[in-house]
Amino acid sequence: MNKALKTLTNGIFKENPTFALVLGMCPTLATTTSAINGMSMGLATLFVLVCSNVVISLLRNLIPDKVHIPAYIVVIATFVTMVQLTMQAYLPALYETLGLFIPLIVVNCIVLGRAEAFAAKNGVGLSALDGLGMGLGFTLSLTVLGAIRELLGTGAVFGLTIYPDNYGMLLFVLAPGAFIALAYLMAIMNKIKK
Repeated sequence: MNKALKTLTNGIFKENPTFALVLGMCPTLATTTSAINGMSMGLATLFVLVCSNVVISLLRNLIPDKVHIPAYIVVIATFVTMVQLTMQAYLPALYETLGLFIPLIVVNCIVLGRAEAFAAKNGVGLSALDGLGMGLGFTLSLTVLGAIRELLGTGAVFGLTIYPDNYGMLLFVLAPGAFIALAYLMAIMNKIKK
């Protein structure tokens, strides 16, 4: 039980993909213009992480060493396609907003890295927990970053107005604001860890 809890919480705190490992920066910076966008991208990645970790863990002894990376990419691409088609059918506005970044989950180094480093070497249960922990850490990071950018840029969080948008700083909705907000959040996380 202790190993399972450690595996689950590892991705949320110690090895947070965004703040500690600094992985997946492309979707982190591009999709966090609002809290809902960040949360949606994080949840899509969480689903792909958990499902691909489980399948790769199940197939780990059947996949030859020479083709393990292409095999992992095929598994990951299958789940990304499922997410993409589901989002396109049921959440078309969100799908349009996230656009190209949904298919890019296939080559996200968080997903492929966890497949190679963890799922290929551990059982199904621990691999599912690892995917869940890393996915939750990524989702929380993107949601917090998106909420801060949305609040400072537009005066709202999750679409709820906190203060009038004419007091918002457009900088935080644009790309430079993503870098500034991410840098401050990483500094805060490093301070908390120490």
